[in-house]
Amino acid sequence: MWLRLIIILALVTLAEYYTYVVVRSSLRTLSPAWRTGVIALYVILTCITWLGLFTFRYINWSILPLFIRNLYVAFTMGFVVGKLVILLFMALDDIRRFFAWLMQSFYSGGPAANIPADRKGIPRSIFLSRLALIAGGFMLSAFMYGTRNRYNYRVRRSRLKANGLPDAFRGMKIVQISDIHAGSFDNPEAVARGIRLAMEQKPDLIVVTGDLVNHRTEEVEPYKKILSSLKAPMGVYSILGNHDYGDYVHWDSDEAKAENMVRMKQVQREMGWKLLLNEHVTLERNGQSIALIGVENWGARAGFPKYGNLDQAMTGLPEKNIPFRILLSHDPSHWDAEVLEHHPEIQLTMSGHTHGMQFGVEIPGLKWSPVQYVYKNWGGLYSEHNQHLYVNRGFGFIGYPGRLGILPEITVLELT
Repeated sequence: MWLRLIIILALVTLAEYYTYVVVRSSLRTLSPAWRTGVIALYVILTCITWLGLFTFRYINWSILPLFIRNLYVAFTMGFVVGKLVILLFMALDDIRRFFAWLMQSFYSGGPAANIPADRKGIPRSIFLSRLALIAGGFMLSAFMYGTRNRYNYRVRRSRLKANGLPDAFRGMKIVQISDIHAGSFDNPEAVARGIRLAMEQKPDLIVVTGDLVNHRTEEVEPYKKILSSLKAPMGVYSILGNHDYGDYVHWDSDEAKAENMVRMKQVQREMGWKLLLNEHVTLERNGQSIALIGVENWGARAGFPKYGNLDQAMTGLPEKNIPFRILLSHDPSHWDAEVLEHHPEIQLTMSGHTHGMQFGVEIPGLKWSPVQYVYKNWGGLYSEHNQHLYVNRGFGFIGYPGRLGILPEITVLELT
């Protein structure tokens, strides 16, 4: 814990130092007045950024327009990431110069000593300094631009060849939506457009895999009518995610928190969803059946609650008559920790939670996001032997009010 904190502080300090040096160096050609003004502006923005990071939880953001909050958060995150990019460039240059110094020290008269002092062109260090500044500025601009993608919904289609699937269910189309985070929304029409896009896929079954809100059930009230338009012949089923319990916000009393959970369950019934709380249902078609199992949040990582109980959820489920089982579990770490090891009879698990960190690269031949260093399975379809996991990248957003490279997702999974 302390070691991690020391490492983070060291990286932040170095990033601030290198960025200040790069900014100051880039202003050398300006007049003294302009140079002083730009440096002062940079220092003020840096102070505002860090002050906001340390006091974010204590600011009453509800009195400010969401536009202001989104703009501030996007700028802050882009500013910090941009500085880390500058740190990477400048640290590599310092390492290069260190080894060049070693060569010069051990080999007097070596290559470093024979470089003409009047050689034309930009010295390598100045070139890297300018490149670092451009890269840092690009990251800041990218994070600001990414706010435009927060409602840029994408349909992702996968076909799953599943052993044990009854003939009656072949070709069944499941639409999955996850991590709605209604408390972050500021554009009902854009959300409605995403829900219409989901319905245009003509699903047989719709599943919503947790995190309906950020903190409180009241956040979803303005979007109830929009979300209640989710309909499917085999029904709409949902589970709870870690944010749905109200664990990340202060409550005036335990009773208030309990009332919030009562309302969470009630509002999903009002929208026509069937909330599965450590329980299962059987879905029937032409005399054949499959099982849909829903557990409450269960996360393998420290800090995430383990409300889910898979054994309880499957109690009374006949082994022979139900040859195919689908599990809805919000956190994909549940698949690695419990499902793969102890429940080979569950052929398909559907999760969310990671959001793909709302930041990364997904192009042919390259799939990367920082979240992969925390979650091995973070986006898309994964398979081990005859068991499969699909991780939805999230419909909504939280924290960073945008998407950069990892767009909001509507999953269409066809069973074959």
